[in-house]
Amino acid sequence: MLRILTVHNHYQQLGGEDTIFATESDLLESYGHPVRRYTVHNDRVTGMGTLALAQATLWNREIYQEIRSVIRDHRPEVVHFHNTFPLISPAAYHAAKAEGVAVVQTLHNYRLICPNGLFFRDGQICEDCLGKPVPFPGVLHGCYRNSRSASAAVATMVKFHDWLGTWDRAVDVFIAYSQFALKKLLAGGLPADKFQFKTNFLHPAPNPGQGQGNYALFVGRLSPEKGIPTLLKAWQQLSGQIPLRIVGEGPLAPQVQAAIEQGANIEWLGRRPLSDVYELMGEAQFLVFPSEWYETFGRVAIEAFAKGTPVLAANIGAIAELVTPGQTGRHFQPGNATDLAEQVQWLLSHPHEMSQMRQQARSEFETKYTAPENYQRLMEIYGLALQAAGAKL
Repeated sequence: MLRILTVHNHYQQLGGEDTIFATESDLLESYGHPVRRYTVHNDRVTGMGTLALAQATLWNREIYQEIRSVIRDHRPEVVHFHNTFPLISPAAYHAAKAEGVAVVQTLHNYRLICPNGLFFRDGQICEDCLGKPVPFPGVLHGCYRNSRSASAAVATMVKFHDWLGTWDRAVDVFIAYSQFALKKLLAGGLPADKFQFKTNFLHPAPNPGQGQGNYALFVGRLSPEKGIPTLLKAWQQLSGQIPLRIVGEGPLAPQVQAAIEQGANIEWLGRRPLSDVYELMGEAQFLVFPSEWYETFGRVAIEAFAKGTPVLAANIGAIAELVTPGQTGRHFQPGNATDLAEQVQWLLSHPHEMSQMRQQARSEFETKYTAPENYQRLMEIYGLALQAAGAKL
């Protein structure tokens, strides 16, 4: 059995990666693989000055030594990275290479080709840095943390490791979760021969629900790129035709509360444990996925599919790829509250089609997003990484 070291930098704005990191590690262990988890939390940032943080983002010497020590202790054949930003740094890839271990990196966002990782600025899609040798527009606009200096640190990290050959020589395989994300990453100049495609998955898989609740559901971060303003405006237009339950927290929480006070038929449930989320999904008539950025996958959508719940999704990024109109849900124009409201009305007026969609959503999950299929694909990718690493040694 392959021994695996999984590596992840917990970063508060990318909380979904924590779930993926844990789920994939659990999957590997369930198949008998010895797995060592290495996680760095951003509380290490406390007390670090701006210059020290920038240096750590560029090349973290302490983490480099820690990774080498963990590898010597655990002796993995593969190191699988989920996030190295900001503290682990790409130095960790070089640490693994120095120990003769294959390196796999799952890309959960677009950080290597866009300073804020989202292709989203000032409330809309932005590709100003796509394909540019140096992402000057992202620095000029302060796209990372609304700071030119912080954005410059990100741009410097990417450019330095591009010059150093890190993406070509220190990573054996990059994993993209969707064909949409793969195309964008390649358009950004990352090495095409390094990429493999693998969907996300659920483990363990929940049982389907009944869809008996008289409500629609949103689950996610309450932030602009998630389409919250569009969602709230659509529900104001619907004038109470169906209640909307919102699960999540984020900077736009005051807008959600304001919409409730203005009479929108919305119930804000805040953060809930996964078991509660699954229960809500299973009884919802449909899930709304209004994102306005280029999602790299859309885990919430396959959670809804697992519960047999259709998804009403913005026709943008990977989520448009996941949802098949008329089969597992419907599409609407991203950022268009009127179109979203009209699609909600269509769903409410077509109960027979909705019933069929529930069956097809669950079938889609069972065909594409279960643990056994994902494990097989992951082993294929690890094999390719081992071959690539062996060719270099």
